[in-house]
Amino acid sequence: MKNLTKALAVIALSTASFATFAATEVSMAPAGEQSIGTVSASTNGGDLSTLQGKLAAKAAQEGATSYRIVAAGGENHMYGTAEIYK
Repeated sequence: MKNLTKALAVIALSTASFATFAATEVSMAPAGEQSIGTVSASTNGGDLSTLQGKLAAKAAQEGATSYRIVAAGGENHMYGTAEIYK
């Protein structure tokens, strides 16, 4: 029982710390935040949600707190660009 409690605590803490580093997708420029640039990503054979995940990861890697997808397209090869904010 003690090991189960420790395991659940580790899972909860690791999930909480990951959430603090994730960038949030927004539909328009967030009030009080400034644009810090753009990121772009592409995927072969993926769908729009895969592309969205890659853009979110790149935004978080750049230190953004939020991002807004400004362009996305393709059929078999998806590509997109997002403006990032902090």
